Amino acid sequence: MTRLKDLYVKEAAPALMKKFSYKSVMQIPKLEKIVINVGAGEAKENSKAIDAISSDLAAITGQKPVICRAKKSVANFKLREGMPNGVKVTLRGNKMYEFMDRLFNIALPRVRDFRGINPNSFDGRGNYNMGLKEQLIFPEIEFDKIDKIRGMDICFVTTAKTDEEARELLNLMGAPFSK
Repeated sequence: MTRLKDLYVKEAAPALMKKFSYKSVMQIPKLEKIVINVGAGEAKENSKAIDAISSDLAAITGQKPVICRAKKSVANFKLREGMPNGVKVTLRGNKMYEFMDRLFNIALPRVRDFRGINPNSFDGRGNYNMGLKEQLIFPEIEFDKIDKIRGMDICFVTTAKTDEEARELLNLMGAPFSK
């Protein structure tokens, strides 16, 4: 088991059970999955962009990404149905905990002027969303080998019913929320 999963089982789950006074252990919120998404608007001009993003995301997550395609044609964006316009990875299980550990303890402290992540980015249903401006903060990415700096969206999906429960869960798992 990974370090974060051990932390959840030994410390976070009992603390959540006590704080929110759940009657059953099945009510304790847990992290279900992490979805990492990179939009690629430039893919319509540059066909190699999707390959570059896929290789970066595979290096960061350790899992093969899925290419997202346009569902509808949009003339204003010069986009046709079926054209690739993004890449995403869904992490579950041990890979999810390993990615979360690397994100909170290695990657985020490398961000310039980092003071913590926004504690208000919950969606009302217990899920947390955050965005990164550049993929260079991950140690797996070599600065010389990238063609363009791209950002990514990271979504933490939990089984929590409220934002307060989800905030407490992520806080106990080491999320560096700003004060």
